[in-house]
Amino acid sequence: MKIKSLAASIALLLTLNACQTLDPYTREEKTSNATKGAAIGAGVGIVAGLISGDNARERRERALIGAGVGALAGGGIGYYMDVQETKLRKQLEGTGVSVTRYGDEIVLNMPGNITFATDSTELRADFLDVLDSVSIVLRKYEKTMIEITGHTDSTGAASYNQQLSERRADAVARYLRSTGIMSARIATEGLGEHYPKASNATPGGRSQNRRVELRLVPITR
Repeated sequence: MKIKSLAASIALLLTLNACQTLDPYTREEKTSNATKGAAIGAGVGIVAGLISGDNARERRERALIGAGVGALAGGGIGYYMDVQETKLRKQLEGTGVSVTRYGDEIVLNMPGNITFATDSTELRADFLDVLDSVSIVLRKYEKTMIEITGHTDSTGAASYNQQLSERRADAVARYLRSTGIMSARIATEGLGEHYPKASNATPGGRSQNRRVELRLVPITR
């Protein structure tokens, strides 16, 4: 499985200026993540390990810090992610995108019914509005790395699905870059059909598995 680390984009990054541009689902009060931690679940940890393997995450962090983006420290990390999470929930309310917090990381799950049609890498027209909403927040919170993983259902050959998932992750990354997000913040990976969220035996399950996930990781090193 390939990992597209963009630490080599430091030169480009140096020429770019940073763009500045409750819980809405449960209406419950939440304890600040600046003062609490949450363990990342085993399945989530596996995916995070894949995309951050071979110190790819650390290399991106060093590249961004070296380019002047800066890093977060101490209690400021949790607060920074708290505020970012709140803004993302507000922007994405009603879009079908779920926002899940794991410790100091945020995962956006974008299911197939709003992202791609079956066997397609073309972004749905209405999905562009969703990505624009995400970009508004991500451009402002530049001390966050974006790890994009593409997923497919199990229809067809596994090798084909692997390539399809990579192209889907790339399509989302290209669009986010086009909105002004720095290339060095973004890494992509295709995970094929290997991490389903639902049964592939039903159309609804396959639609859930045909998804893209964005993991937002604070720069702390």
